[in-house]
Amino acid sequence: MNNQTPYCLMPWIHYHVGNEGKVKACCVANIPYGDCNTQNFNEIWNGEAIIAVREKFMKGESDNRCGVCQRLEAAGGKSIRQETHEKYGELFERNHSQFPIYFDIRFSNACNFACRTCWHGASSAWFPEAKQLKRNLGEMALLQNIADFDNFIAETGEALLQAKEIYFAGGEPLVTKEHYQLLDWLVENKATQMKLRYNTNFSVLKFGDHDVLEYWKHFPEVEILASIDAHGKLGEYIRKGFNWQQFQQNREAIRSLKHIRFVIAPTVSVLSIKNLPELYRTCIMEQIIEPDALYINMLDRPMYYNTKVMPEELKQAVVTEYHKFYDWAEKKQIPQSVISQLKECEVYMLSEDLSKHWPQFLKETKLMDEMRGESFLQFQIANE
Repeated sequence: MNNQTPYCLMPWIHYHVGNEGKVKACCVANIPYGDCNTQNFNEIWNGEAIIAVREKFMKGESDNRCGVCQRLEAAGGKSIRQETHEKYGELFERNHSQFPIYFDIRFSNACNFACRTCWHGASSAWFPEAKQLKRNLGEMALLQNIADFDNFIAETGEALLQAKEIYFAGGEPLVTKEHYQLLDWLVENKATQMKLRYNTNFSVLKFGDHDVLEYWKHFPEVEILASIDAHGKLGEYIRKGFNWQQFQQNREAIRSLKHIRFVIAPTVSVLSIKNLPELYRTCIMEQIIEPDALYINMLDRPMYYNTKVMPEELKQAVVTEYHKFYDWAEKKQIPQSVISQLKECEVYMLSEDLSKHWPQFLKETKLMDEMRGESFLQFQIANE
């Protein structure tokens, strides 16, 4: 390996397990390396597929399957690729480990929410509606990505023991039994030196006999990225299963644990973009977050929820709200990192006119409203 900085660090540091046990470059790029259910760890981590990607990236070349990051960067946003360079670039330069140091393991699609922007592949709670719409993956609500937990540990355990970070997402990790099995295994093996990072709907802190707060006490650093798209009734509309009051109570329950960093991580879509400033203000006023605790997830697919599809007059209504927020933020001395993220949302939305997809948004929203007995129009976002 030469001293050149590669286009993307992921193939050297990251191990992502997604749907059906497929190991891929990351959670947003469809670059498969292998199958953890049928191949051993070394076959995947040192296989032809991952080596080919490493060679391409080391030449500074991108891959046409990296479209999510490329589109976000082109529109002025910050991509996972860029974040990874910021977090691990210096470590990568100092030490090329034979193992991944950053794991993202999606054990199954187990989830207690059926969010509007989600699907059955990432949420078991989506199954009844997905089946009704003929969008289900198979005939079971629960889809296991890792077929045999013990075999997975036997193959991957040596690498997991020296991980710098384990990222849990879903599904919903806090209602996934294998999540607790892995934490049990790490504690038993005295391998608790890594950071735990979660993308979670934060709706439960106990699952069966498991109390996640007791587990988190073993680890020096825990970061919660709470996937909340709006507060109150709009939040409950976007994420079916969300309860704003329960969310507030759970936030209060972890306040005494100072090693836990709590961040709101909204998915920015047509449904949520206009309300984002108000969500942030509400979370600040109610002391749910510290001023810098915002992490934006820009929705790329499905296209009809992408903010670029909004008609021009609706985009301009968002711009008006955001500029009011910038004035408020300046007076309140809100961190520049927060202001920059909202500006990224604005620039991304305005970067392309995809309003030809707007009728599909209206069609999909009407369909889901009828199925759920709800109405998006009450929130006065899509009809101004």
